Amino acid sequence: MLEQYQDIMTIYDVAEALCIGKNRVYELLEKKELKGFRIGRVWKIPKEALKEYILSRSNLS
Repeated sequence: MLEQYQDIMTIYDVAEALCIGKNRVYELLEKKELKGFRIGRVWKIPKEALKEYILSRSNLS
């Protein structure tokens, strides 16, 4: 599903994978709908957290 991405993804990776804007990714992180962490000012999102988010929003779970 997300094989082309590293295990730790950036805002831009997530935006590309979900076909949404980076501001929407920031919103998902701020609302804690998508799990991630910050190193300084840079957000990092584990690929597994993105998979969980996708499955929680789909009828596949």
